[in-house]
Amino acid sequence: MFPILETERLILREITNEDAEGIFACFSNNNVTRYYGQETLQSIEQAEKFVDFFSKSYDEKRGIRWGIERKETKGIIGTIGFNAWLPKHKRAEIGYEIHPEQWRKGYTSEAISKVLSYGFDVMDLTRIGAVVFIDNEASNNLLTKIGFQKEGVLKKYMYQNGEAHDTYVYSLLESNN
Repeated sequence: MFPILETERLILREITNEDAEGIFACFSNNNVTRYYGQETLQSIEQAEKFVDFFSKSYDEKRGIRWGIERKETKGIIGTIGFNAWLPKHKRAEIGYEIHPEQWRKGYTSEAISKVLSYGFDVMDLTRIGAVVFIDNEASNNLLTKIGFQKEGVLKKYMYQNGEAHDTYVYSLLESNN
């Protein structure tokens, strides 16, 4: 059973084929993908492959990705979850994106808070990491505000539109939580 998480304003739920349009709305937007290390989607078929990828990742215990849905509105406004999940080493990396129309409303921090608790309390993680483009001020500020510690710079770590970018690497340890 895929876990459903709830916050005051959000439901974090399994991503299904019906969410391909919501995935496409996010990942076809240059403002979303410019700091993502992911090329901008050009077709709904590409979004459907994302849905399959998220499902396979969960089935194979490599990650878990929730669709972010506002309680009063059907359809996802973004996704959040863990990549690079290594249960043996009790660690994973958090990743998220939200449609620009929903930026600066507190949805991302609300979702992150719930997912972090799930990671530490249910998945038994000791370390949750994050890798963020240096230029992504909003995400860097948000992670710092939540309590993530900046550990360093990964030089030319991610490619976006054929160009290498440096990233910050962050961690949040269970003992800090």
